[in-house]
Amino acid sequence: MTSTAHPQDRPLPVQPAVRLRVMPREAIPRRIDGAWWPRSRDLMVELPRLLAALPPSWGHIAAVSVHTSMWATTPGRVLIANRVVRLHRTSGAHGRHSICLLTPGRGRWDLLVLPPEIDRADAEPLTASAVAT
Repeated sequence: MTSTAHPQDRPLPVQPAVRLRVMPREAIPRRIDGAWWPRSRDLMVELPRLLAALPPSWGHIAAVSVHTSMWATTPGRVLIANRVVRLHRTSGAHGRHSICLLTPGRGRWDLLVLPPEIDRADAEPLTASAVAT
């Protein structure tokens, strides 16, 4: 007799941990709220992982602004975890290495974005300095 494996019997692929460090929300707004080191420049792969790793207190992120030079082409909006997230692309000199996350009624969070190509020795001090008090 031959056994047939069902899709639900297969183990789920292990996703690499999101490389993210965030500061606790303070009464005084900060210019940078944390640092994110994505594994690629494919925002459609990286953004769902980032949003899933954010603190629950940040709420549902409804809009994201990214710099055009950092990411491959992206649509104007994307469905993530059954919610629509609007994507805005900017091309000015400001914000090249950051991502802006907006939550209606809760505010805005800005993360330093490290290029995926950077090596760990350079990334560690950058992420640490982004969350230093």
